[in-house]
Amino acid sequence: MKTTLNLDDRVLRQAKGRAARDGITLTRFVEDASRAPLAVADVPKERFRLPLQTVKGDRPPNAYACDRDALYHVIDRP
Repeated sequence: MKTTLNLDDRVLRQAKGRAARDGITLTRFVEDASRAPLAVADVPKERFRLPLQTVKGDRPPNAYACDRDALYHVIDRP
């Protein structure tokens, strides 16, 4: 399939030089460069899981969670 790409002049010169050194066409070079990130995107990523530790206390909470000032009082207390 034919298409038009707008490339930075420097990038195009580098791509042409690399293709010539590798002995391949510019088309082949662009195809290969495009395939690499596409192949990585197909690999399913493992979801990040944060292990949480739950600790059961033996006292009732000493501040009402909806009362910001009471929470700050508990947090800031030495």
